[in-house]
Amino acid sequence: MTLTLRLQLSLMMFLEYFIKGAWFVTLGTYLIKSLNASGMEVANIFSTQSLGAVFAPFFVGFVADRYFNAERVLSALHLLGAALLYGMSQAPDASHFYPYVFVYFMAYMSSLSLSNGIAFRHIADAKKYFPGVRVWGTIGWICSGLVISYLFRWDSPGAISRGALHNTFIMGAVCSVLLALFSLFLPKTPPQIRVKDEKFDFGKAIGLDALGLLKQKSFLIFFVTAIVICIPISFYYQNANPFLVNVGMANPTAKMALGQFSEAICLLLIPFFFRRLGYKKMILLGIAAWALRYLFFAFGDGQEKAFLLILGIVLHGICYDFMFVVGQIYTDRIAGEKYKASAQGLITIAMYGVGMLIGFWVAGGVSDYLKVAYAEQFWEYLWFIPAGISFFCLLLFAVFFKEEKMVQEQEI
Repeated sequence: MTLTLRLQLSLMMFLEYFIKGAWFVTLGTYLIKSLNASGMEVANIFSTQSLGAVFAPFFVGFVADRYFNAERVLSALHLLGAALLYGMSQAPDASHFYPYVFVYFMAYMSSLSLSNGIAFRHIADAKKYFPGVRVWGTIGWICSGLVISYLFRWDSPGAISRGALHNTFIMGAVCSVLLALFSLFLPKTPPQIRVKDEKFDFGKAIGLDALGLLKQKSFLIFFVTAIVICIPISFYYQNANPFLVNVGMANPTAKMALGQFSEAICLLLIPFFFRRLGYKKMILLGIAAWALRYLFFAFGDGQEKAFLLILGIVLHGICYDFMFVVGQIYTDRIAGEKYKASAQGLITIAMYGVGMLIGFWVAGGVSDYLKVAYAEQFWEYLWFIPAGISFFCLLLFAVFFKEEKMVQEQEI
């Protein structure tokens, strides 16, 4: 792998994730404080990410993989994204904001898939070199939080009250234009599928031909657990930043970036833990970390117990890597060569599509109810709900999942 290629792909990843981190972390706070959005309005806006995850396989498989160079499609998507982010910054309320973010996530989730595809196409030894390229995406996300909190201070209480968070969308738009221009200088990545030789199968793209794997009890238990655990995960994405702002934590967006530091470290430690724990124990640790994180949030505050909130944020590495990354590796092993790609599509749709879509709606409904019924204990009760769901997942997986029944490759 040449130094030039490494720099190109690393900068691509840095900008790809900086763009989302620039506005998504503070989105919940912006919607509540600046647009006066209700819980369900916030939920519907966050759920567009899940809808984008369902749309992306169709767009990438039918358009990007068949007709145009991937780097050119990536450029076009980010130009579109820049215009949509600017539109979000100008929206006067949640109802006007929604159409922009709905189309945006269809474009962004497709660009995320394309950026990974470009990297894998040009890296000869993905196991050896891809982690070193992908980690720059995590660094980009971290940098966006540091810029918001320490450079511009858009997430300070006074700045939020003045509506300064709308600048996060403009910053994202500017970076989208930069990535759109830079994408044109990425290595040429022509389509892999000749249109006349192969028809696009949407069912295969989203993993429907791998449904037969659910006949295995252990994979079925993992599949159901993956969907259900995404309900409490949605509570975090939707409410964490507004919560930290509400309890008075200084520089909340930068503090949340500690979760990405943790994620990068845990990612590097996965091989070490695999040798000692195996799939089941690692996934159980990931689920338990979600439950513990929410209890920390329920009992923490922005003053004497602020350390509990920091611990909850730092747990993100175990929460995400030990559940999502290990789960994807487990799925790859269960599927075998025949269903390898389809199974990954299936589990991605299950978690990011179905699970989080349900999760955002549940979180929005619960939020609206608690604001009326338990206004004084709102945040404490809000975090008890996902903690309880996480404990349910923990028991479900611990009792019914049997690791020893995994098969390397099979016919379904």
